Amino acid sequence: MISPVLTLSFIAVYFLLLLGIGWLTSRNSNASSYFIGNKQSPWYLVAFGMLGDSLSGVTFISVPGTVGTAHFSYLQLVFGYFVGYFIIARVLMPIYYKLNLISVYEYLEKRFGKTTQKTGSVFFIVSRLLGAAGRLFLAASVIQFFVFDQFTTVKIPFALSVSVILLLMLLYTYRGGIKTLVYTDTFQSLFLLLGVVLSIVAIMNKMEISVGTMVSNIYNSDYSETFFFDFNKKSFFLKEFIGGVFIAVTMTGLDQNMMQKNLSMKTLGEAQKNMFWFSMVMMIVTFFFLSLGALIYQYYDYAQLALPTDNATGKIITDKVFPNLALNHLGVFAGLVFIIGLTAATFSSADSVLTTLTTSAYIDILELDKNQKLNEKQKTNYRMLIHAGFAVLIWLIIILFDLLNQNAIINTILMIAGYTYGPLLALFFAGLFTKINFKDKLVPLVCCLAPILCYALKTFTEANPTGYQIGNELILVNGIITFLCLLVIRK
Repeated sequence: MISPVLTLSFIAVYFLLLLGIGWLTSRNSNASSYFIGNKQSPWYLVAFGMLGDSLSGVTFISVPGTVGTAHFSYLQLVFGYFVGYFIIARVLMPIYYKLNLISVYEYLEKRFGKTTQKTGSVFFIVSRLLGAAGRLFLAASVIQFFVFDQFTTVKIPFALSVSVILLLMLLYTYRGGIKTLVYTDTFQSLFLLLGVVLSIVAIMNKMEISVGTMVSNIYNSDYSETFFFDFNKKSFFLKEFIGGVFIAVTMTGLDQNMMQKNLSMKTLGEAQKNMFWFSMVMMIVTFFFLSLGALIYQYYDYAQLALPTDNATGKIITDKVFPNLALNHLGVFAGLVFIIGLTAATFSSADSVLTTLTTSAYIDILELDKNQKLNEKQKTNYRMLIHAGFAVLIWLIIILFDLLNQNAIINTILMIAGYTYGPLLALFFAGLFTKINFKDKLVPLVCCLAPILCYALKTFTEANPTGYQIGNELILVNGIITFLCLLVIRK
C-alpha cells in the first residue's frame, strides 16, 4: 500500500496547479468570459480538454475492468460516437452558431416556447446533477479508501474530504467559468492520458515485455474480440453502433455541459474542426483504455493473482480490478499514476458541470440575463450564488449516497439520469426535422411520462432473458416513445 502522506502530497500539488491556472485565467473576467470565454477559446485546447469531460473517473476505472467480460466490444459504441460527432458538427453546430446561443435550450424557446425551453433545461439539470454526484461519489470513495482511510493517527470523515474537493473546484471555476475550464480541462486531460499510458508502461515493466510483444499478446488473445452479432444480446453490433450514434448526439450535441465550450470559439469553422479532432483523439484514447484492460487481466494471470470477487455471488467485481492491481501490486509509481489519472478524470468531468448547471439555471430557468432591473454587479453576484448553490447540492447528494451505502442504488440513480436524454432527443428532432408545434404547457407532462413508459418496456424485456434485450439503443427507443407521446399534444 502506498503511503497516504505521499499520495495526498501529490494530489495537493495537483490542485495547487489547478488553482494557479484558475487564478491566471480568471483575472479581469466578466459574464462573457464565464459563459462563452469571450468567444476566444482556441479550438485545439477545447478538443483536447473535452476528452476529460467525456471520460469520467468511473470510465477510468470501468472501461479497463469490463474488458474481462465484454472484451473490446466497447469499440462498437465508439464507432457510433464518431458518426454522432459528425452529425453534431454538420447539423447542430451551424444552427447554434447561426442563432448565437449561449444555452442550447434557447433553441427550444425559439421553436416551441418558454415552457419547452425550461423543460429541456430542467431535464439537463436533473441528469447532470445526479450524474455528476454519482460519478464523483464513486471516484471519491476510491480516493477515500486508498488514501484518507489509510491514516492511522487521525480519522478523516468522507463528508470532510468531499467538502474539500468541491471547495477546491469552486475556487478555480466560480469566477472564470468557461474561460478557465478550457485551460484546466486541457491540463487534466493531459494527466488523464498520462495515467493510462504510464499504467501500461508500469505493467509492461513488471512483465518484462516489449511493446511489440504486448501488442502481439493482446491481438492474439480473446480480449481483442470486437464485433458481436448475436441479435438478442446487448453487445450486438448494430445495437452498440446505433446506440453510440444517438448517445453522442444527445449526451454531447444536446447537452449544455458538452456544448458550452464548443460555443466559445470565434467561428463555426473552428468549432467543427474542434469536433473532428476530438472524435479522432477519443477513438485513440479509448483504444488505449481497452488495451490497458487486456494487459491488466494478462498480468493477473502472469502473476497468478486472485481477481477481486463478490463474496456472495463469486462474480468478478470489474470496477475493482484496475484499482486493486495499481494500488496493491504494482508499486509506488504505478499507484501514484493511478491516483493522479483517476483524480484528473473525475474532476475534469465534474468541475465543468458546476459552470454549465449555473448557465442553464441562470439563462433558461431564471432568465437573469434578460432582467433589466438588475445591474451587472447584481447579475454577477446571482451567478456566483447559483454556482455555489449547485456545489452544495452536489455535496448533499453525495452524502446521501454515502449514507445509503448501496452500489445498486447508485447505479439506479445513474440509470435514471440517462433516461432524461430521450425527451431532449425527441424535442430537438421535432424542432429540426418537422414543422409540428406542440401545446407548450403540456410538454413537461409528456416528457415525464415517456421515460416511465420506456423504463417499463426495458423491464419487460429483461424479464425474458432468452428474448430481445435492450442495450445502448435505449436512448433511441426513449426518444421515439417521447416523440410519439408528443404527437398526442400537437396543435
